Amino acid sequence: MFRLPEHLRRQLKRPFGTLYPSLESVLPLIEDRPVYTVGDVVTHRLLRLGITPAIAIIDGMSMRSPCEKRPQAYAPLIHTRNPAGTITHELIEAIGRALKETPAIIFVEGEEDLAVIPLIIAAPDGGVVLYGQPDEGVVMRLIDRRAKQEAESILSQFLMNEGK
Repeated sequence: MFRLPEHLRRQLKRPFGTLYPSLESVLPLIEDRPVYTVGDVVTHRLLRLGITPAIAIIDGMSMRSPCEKRPQAYAPLIHTRNPAGTITHELIEAIGRALKETPAIIFVEGEEDLAVIPLIIAAPDGGVVLYGQPDEGVVMRLIDRRAKQEAESILSQFLMNEGK
């Protein structure tokens, strides 16, 4: 298990990509690309716009409260555990499994906020990751070599715990 160190918390509150005021403003940029979402609200809104994410990672929560905009199941569900402030090997394995059989929904018991990091590392170049930035908009990150290097650099700063 990888545990988020205190010194990275402030950095990870900033967008890991480009912040847009709305999901609609990124639609022209994601056309013809595999889309991966992290978060219940952004996944729900994308589905309502008629776009099916290759992988959606959700946890049934939005800003630490039960999410009323929970996306309907549109693909096989993979259940995994990931406590807040961590990236578990179980989450990483679930992402790998989902990438082999898209579309897929990964339902996280715990918190999915940090899933952007292993998702960018694992997903193929050319796709985009979308996630919500509370009270600000939606973040879009193109998956490319630079994004993977940045994600790997961040993950290398996490603290390793024994076990899953």
